[in-house]
Amino acid sequence: MRQTTRTVAPRIPAAAELPEIPAPSTVSPENAKALSKLLFRRLEQLEEGTPQYAYVRNTLVELNMALVKYAAARFRTRSEPMADIVQVGTIGLIKAINRFEPGRGLEFPTFALPTITGEIKRFFRDTSWAVRVPRRLQELRLALARATDALQQELDRTPTTAELAVRLGLTEAEVEEGLRAGMAYTAGSLDAPAEDGAEARAERIGYEDAAIARVDDCESLRPLIAELSPRDRKILSLRFGAELTQSEIGAELGLSQMHVSRLLTRVLGRLRAELLAED
Repeated sequence: MRQTTRTVAPRIPAAAELPEIPAPSTVSPENAKALSKLLFRRLEQLEEGTPQYAYVRNTLVELNMALVKYAAARFRTRSEPMADIVQVGTIGLIKAINRFEPGRGLEFPTFALPTITGEIKRFFRDTSWAVRVPRRLQELRLALARATDALQQELDRTPTTAELAVRLGLTEAEVEEGLRAGMAYTAGSLDAPAEDGAEARAERIGYEDAAIARVDDCESLRPLIAELSPRDRKILSLRFGAELTQSEIGAELGLSQMHVSRLLTRVLGRLRAELLAED
């Protein structure tokens, strides 16, 4: 009789038989890689939503946190706290675990790193703008930055708007819109000192104009003055417009200086009373 040999596939332990890993973060990279392969094979056989599935996936997350920290380290110069970047990267790691197919023969770190990095970049793209702009303009800014760098290398100078438009296949108006949107990426503090080290920017933007209050007073006086007699309006015009003295006004109108004084007192008193009545 011919004896036949049968190849026995390696036995995959049940969830309860999976090795306990008290502190997965302390596992060496080599052991983490080997354990991840074992856990991914087990994950394929488990039903999503079961405690066993959750245990295996959570263990995979902890075993591969080094990938998240490696990807997050590339963004350590950004203003966001590193803890927030790692948290976002962990979301990318979970997405990579959910999408990974061991049967394709691809190593998990090779598959996961682009997903983790992409999640972190998307986080910065969506949250790091000083002023919120549409996603289309955010992506246009990135395309303009890449095209500008490439053209600077080729032309040895800063490219024009027309050259950027030709490179990206856009109109000049679209390029200008993207350049304006890029100005919203960062914002300087008004309390920061100016470039020359002088006073803060806020102190250069404007000042309190004492004459502003007079505008409101003049607009309130306009209809009241219109109700005066022509002679009273003439006296006001000569006194406060031409800035003549009472004697000069008297000579202009054929009145005594005392008469002009009484007329001014009466007119000004009337206007003052009507203004106060409006308030």
